[in-house]
Amino acid sequence: MSVGLKTVALWLAILVVAILNGALRESALIPCFGSVTGLVVSGILLCICIFLVALAAVPWYGPLVSRRWLWIGLCWLLLTLIFEFSFGYIAQHKSFTDLLAAYTFSGGNIWPVVLVVTFASPWIAAQARGFI
Repeated sequence: MSVGLKTVALWLAILVVAILNGALRESALIPCFGSVTGLVVSGILLCICIFLVALAAVPWYGPLVSRRWLWIGLCWLLLTLIFEFSFGYIAQHKSFTDLLAAYTFSGGNIWPVVLVVTFASPWIAAQARGFI
């Protein structure tokens, strides 16, 4: 399987994890801890899950040059942004102003941190596992 197909397959796995994380946030974390703490805990959990996916995936990719790991992270980031804006605009009928509000640190929102972790995780995981 090509690096590109692996990248998309793993991003789809991350998407499933993110959806499950959102369900956990809405059903348990926010009711238990309140909105601000629930959002922060959910964001941290999602960051951990994304990194664990990247860490587990490193051997599947095999040794790659450093910039290739960054390319994988960039693809994950771009797929996430495309999904977020497409789903939010088309399915949820949100305005772009509402969609961009998620990219601020307000009310416990740490979505920008999740995006940085999404981008950096493949490279950091490859470093951690000695594949770079």
